[in-house]
Amino acid sequence: MIWHLRAAAVLIATLITPQVLHAQTYPTRPVTIIVPSTPGGGTDIIARIIGDQLSKQLGVGFVIENRPGAGLLAGTVAAAQAAPDGYTLLTGLNGSMAVNPSLFAKLPYDPIRDFTPVAMLATYPFLVVVNKDLPARSIKELIALAQSKPGEINYASAGNGTGQHLSTELFKMMTRTNLTHVPYRGAQPAYADVISGRVSVFFDNISGALGQVQGGNVRALAVTTKERSPVVRDLPTVAEAGVPGFEYHTWFGLWAPKNTPRPIVELLHAEVRKALVNPAVKDKIIDQGGEPATMALADIEPFVKAEIAKWADVVARAGVKVQ
Repeated sequence: MIWHLRAAAVLIATLITPQVLHAQTYPTRPVTIIVPSTPGGGTDIIARIIGDQLSKQLGVGFVIENRPGAGLLAGTVAAAQAAPDGYTLLTGLNGSMAVNPSLFAKLPYDPIRDFTPVAMLATYPFLVVVNKDLPARSIKELIALAQSKPGEINYASAGNGTGQHLSTELFKMMTRTNLTHVPYRGAQPAYADVISGRVSVFFDNISGALGQVQGGNVRALAVTTKERSPVVRDLPTVAEAGVPGFEYHTWFGLWAPKNTPRPIVELLHAEVRKALVNPAVKDKIIDQGGEPATMALADIEPFVKAEIAKWADVVARAGVKVQ
């Protein structure tokens, strides 16, 4: 009987030891966080904030590796193809993890099939801003103006398929208005024309829009999230200002290649949650207009699946094409 018990114990140890031991010793060397965009942008900033804090908590470096290109594809594909050992992670956002599947006919990765969620990091609202001379000082007035001049009012975006583009298309659908899309190669040239009056409306991330509003260059009408932003508490949400149910925000999360050992994923999730309640980290995110995420690990994949379906519908109905 004793022999059988010992044999069973040896068998169980043989089956579970590799993953368990890996998790118990992880991490023993630097961890790479791939950012699929250039340094200085929102994805890069949040990755560096979290990476720096994780380095302090876990005692090894969390190194940011920027891999921009091809509409977030280059870095995301590199992360999907990395070894599933916890030493390569991806900072993903709604563009790469929820929108790209409907924008690209042959996407070289699958957000669900090729990745394991680790943790959500933060969400950032958009602001609806308009040219200062536009005769609309509220969302309701903007809707009325657009309905009275179908197709005559232009809106800017940082390019086809971007958050600025899709958030405004969602707004158009929900308000039954006809605004004309004018795409730019980035937010800065878009602002130049919003300020000059060549285009009238711009839905843009709060991190880029807030400075323009505070500088008096454009007028803000609303925030796009479900709740008001603590950074601009006096500004109503689009939903409460006249479009019930409207919601848009940029979200950022951390992913690992599929088949990364579960104990490592759970350890990283716990460490990220710990980092996000650290006052220094929390303040940095809030100072940029964002909010630290609180989503449970089990809720991330269902959330992403719902987001994929939501934006597939918007892309199809709006006829958005990037290739």
